[in-house]
Amino acid sequence: MREVAVVAFAQTVHTGHDTGLAEPELLLPVIDEVKRATGLKRFGFTCSGSCDYLAGAPFSFVSALDAVGAWPPISESHVEMDGAFALYEAWVRLQHGDIDTALVYGFGKSSMSDIREIMTLQLDPYYLAPLGLDQVSYAALQASAVNADRAALDEIVRRSRADGRANPYALDLPDPAGDEFEVEPLRPYDVAPVTDGAAAVVLAAGDRARELAGRPAWITGIAHRAEPHYLGMRDLSRSVSTAEAGRAAGVGKGPVDVAELHTQFSHEEPILREALGLSGDVVVNPSGGPLAANPVMATGLIRIGEAARRILDAAADRTVAHATSGPCLQQNLVAVLETSA
Repeated sequence: MREVAVVAFAQTVHTGHDTGLAEPELLLPVIDEVKRATGLKRFGFTCSGSCDYLAGAPFSFVSALDAVGAWPPISESHVEMDGAFALYEAWVRLQHGDIDTALVYGFGKSSMSDIREIMTLQLDPYYLAPLGLDQVSYAALQASAVNADRAALDEIVRRSRADGRANPYALDLPDPAGDEFEVEPLRPYDVAPVTDGAAAVVLAAGDRARELAGRPAWITGIAHRAEPHYLGMRDLSRSVSTAEAGRAAGVGKGPVDVAELHTQFSHEEPILREALGLSGDVVVNPSGGPLAANPVMATGLIRIGEAARRILDAAADRTVAHATSGPCLQQNLVAVLETSA
């Protein structure tokens, strides 16, 4: 298996409202930042993750290429998923051996739409979508199945928002308050906030990674697994696909300093902690995580970027990143990053 590392990461200062910037305008500063960090002007491969429904236009990712510069011609691909899954495609592409670098980015502006309505469209169009089961409602079904302690969930939100306030890229959100429900048992603050933003990551292989970064964040394991789409066919209190992806990626092969988890709802943290076998001393989402900033289609990529940054900055030696897609943690990607390949 070819050695591949994250050598640069950049993200926008995320906002909870529309600032008037189009997607290419969101992307250009972060792509310029990773170019400056690596000294690269062109990449062997480019892959992005986004959602046409957020933009309200088909093939919206094509316009985003204006931020990359598509001339001279580039080798480019796109996934209609979070940028973390675009990173997986780029990692696979680097395994071919004919290129040494890849640019990966994800972006989304959920302030311009109703994210709950949009996420309903990913459900089965014949049996589930007609029920009007929106994203928060089916998350509430899972929260009920978990039956997590309310005080524990409140502490997760409080910690996430406090860490987010210390993160210059996350939203400035107050401590949780109020006892009304969004959809019982979830309260409004249990739900990740509406966020606009973008992120970019540069991958490099072998000696090229060592040239581009003094301390590359080597991806020593990466895997993703999916479960049945229908909620009634799964035990919602567990995440079997996360556990399987974690085992395949090798999470349990060594101590974990930091885990960045794609928790869009507070109850997902205990599910993912258990699935990945994370002990109580593992620091989870020190960036604040999605509960402090959730730019849809970039959130999972940011988890990988934040986990890598801890290694790039010598703040950690071994980290875990997690990204998810689909209803109730249906499809999950897990990556292990280390100081040595």
